[in-house]
Amino acid sequence: MKAAVSSPDSPTRTVTPPPGVDASRWPGVATVPRSSPLRTGVASWVVRRALGRLPLRVALGGAPLTGDQGPVVRVRDPRAFFRRIGVDGLIGFGESYMAGEWDTDDLVGVLTVLASHVSSLVPRPLQGLRGLWAHRQPTGERNSPQGARTNIQRHYDLSNALFALFLDETMTYSAGVFRSFPTHWSALADAQHRKIDRLLDAAGVREGTRLLEVGTGWGELALRAAARGAHVTTVTLSQEQHAHAAARIAEAGYADRVSVELCDYRHVRGEFDAIVSVEMVEAVGEEYWPVYFDTLSRLLTPGGRIALQAITMPHDRMLATRDTYTWIHKYIFPGGRIPSVEALGDAAAPAGLRTVCDDAFGPHYAETLRLWRERFAERHTDVQLLGFDATFTRMWEFYLAYSEAGFRAGYLDVHHLVMVTAGAR
Repeated sequence: MKAAVSSPDSPTRTVTPPPGVDASRWPGVATVPRSSPLRTGVASWVVRRALGRLPLRVALGGAPLTGDQGPVVRVRDPRAFFRRIGVDGLIGFGESYMAGEWDTDDLVGVLTVLASHVSSLVPRPLQGLRGLWAHRQPTGERNSPQGARTNIQRHYDLSNALFALFLDETMTYSAGVFRSFPTHWSALADAQHRKIDRLLDAAGVREGTRLLEVGTGWGELALRAAARGAHVTTVTLSQEQHAHAAARIAEAGYADRVSVELCDYRHVRGEFDAIVSVEMVEAVGEEYWPVYFDTLSRLLTPGGRIALQAITMPHDRMLATRDTYTWIHKYIFPGGRIPSVEALGDAAAPAGLRTVCDDAFGPHYAETLRLWRERFAERHTDVQLLGFDATFTRMWEFYLAYSEAGFRAGYLDVHHLVMVTAGAR
């Protein structure tokens, strides 16, 4: 299986492929953008200033280490590093790592330091110039019914075998809930079941419940709901997940209780006593949050409950970055948007929904991501045997570390939110 190539890059790039990078598959990594001396100089000054004030030790090219504490960052090619950041900001920072132009022995540590100081990395007078380098979301990645299908497939249809290499046997791709920290790989499946059971309990799922799951994953939640005696409709836009979940459900003997449908949430019909959705709202896109909540409200019977698991960020950071196209959008989750708890409440209210329970557990996501990241690192050879090259491997190690760092720094959080219709308890 070949990894999807990112969207086409600007013609202002010069083709100078780093060793081992396939330019046909990774144009943004294989080419360093052209940049004026002024722009590169400003980027160099901003980055050097930021790194010099952080608990990091930095070596630029052959220069000695600066700083006396923190993880070590070694920039092998300062010229390319500063040009990429000057033109593409944090997209360039991530692409520079993928190209091998900088490295570290503690990627999570470096990214956690950066995430902890994200609001002060750029001097305040220069923050107003964000529009000079911040990219905008491509029109084709809007989460219209067709766009959402394409966006989901670019990530979740990479290969079931790829995800099986680093997920536990439940094939659950979201935060678990652990009993204690630090934990071990052997505890991950139980943590996922604990998370699922909490959501099902919060939604009041029991014998005879008509349950809608928005976002099937690989089927574990639907299986556990069916084991309670619920009648489950679960919808996904991923063909790979649909096939895998349907096969698991049939093998478990629950095909009469669970319907797995390749369907956009907007096209679901029927009435349901409970609705559960795990880390799906982040893929909806801010433009469509009102549609999402209108749909859930329409499908929910009076007195029913909605249980959501949602990744969030602070509201002020969401507002500051809401129009920015990031490295994560370009390479990992096209069309995605991390909401704040406030934004979700505002989007749900016009649909007649209100939040009656909010339980945050961000440290559990950091621990989940650590276990995935370590497992992925152990299986680099297996990843490449599936047809994913070394650049893809560096991209995914950056993605997993980047995400873990966000939760460790408190830049990201994850919540269980329970919503009911107005007037319900």
